[in-house]
Amino acid sequence: MIHQLSKKLSQNIVLKLHGLPVTSAFHPSRSFFFIATKKNVRVYDLLKHKLIKKLETGLREVSSIAIHLGGDNVIVGSREGKLCWFDMDLSSQSYKTLNCHQKDITNVAFHRSYPLFASCSDDCTAYVFHGTVYSDLNQNPLIVPLEILRGHSRTNGRGVMDCKFHPKQPWLFTAGADSVIKLYCH
Repeated sequence: MIHQLSKKLSQNIVLKLHGLPVTSAFHPSRSFFFIATKKNVRVYDLLKHKLIKKLETGLREVSSIAIHLGGDNVIVGSREGKLCWFDMDLSSQSYKTLNCHQKDITNVAFHRSYPLFASCSDDCTAYVFHGTVYSDLNQNPLIVPLEILRGHSRTNGRGVMDCKFHPKQPWLFTAGADSVIKLYCH
């Protein structure tokens, strides 16, 4: 069910999924809905009620997704510690796959205004990347690893559970299984 609060309307959408949904996200400016199953990410147009694109991850199990503010780039985290960057204008295959974490990626996030994205994992680390998306469609996104953030301790086999960027500053908040929330600012 999708609830539209402005119109006080609920909509039951029928989506054909092959596998159980793991996570979902809305497009930042269009009526697209991203649903991730264990193996792939499907993009649906909510107005036309149809499948727009199917992103083939090639991963064993998807754990999290984040949509760039421009809407044409998606990052996908996996349970095997890999991070995939998709340029939806380019292909339905991943543009770049980064093998950065040793354990499950628990969340991925884009910053709203800075060219930054992050991933956090059960290996008690959070990675921060510089990810520039160009308006020229002939130029591929630029992905540069910036920092590995450590500081959480493992609790019951779990590490960093979530990461979120500050809305205006280039700061990253991480929440760990050790019941600690940390703020990293450069």
